[in-house]
Amino acid sequence: MVDESGRAPSLWEVACSVVAALGGIQSEKNRERDFKHGKPMQFIVIGLIGTLIFILTLVGVVQLVLHLAGI
Repeated sequence: MVDESGRAPSLWEVACSVVAALGGIQSEKNRERDFKHGKPMQFIVIGLIGTLIFILTLVGVVQLVLHLAGI
């Protein structure tokens, strides 16, 4: 997934980097690529969208469990 050509990471590579960083498994090579060639706004927007999806998923699971428990 590391691009040696010096071009900016694609949207898919940015999304993968954000997920890996949130999970704490980001490789050093990808981190260096992101800091050298990535645009900060891409990472911020993807990170916010991913966080929103995560929170909404948790809320949905809690609502489902409460509904199934009859509360």
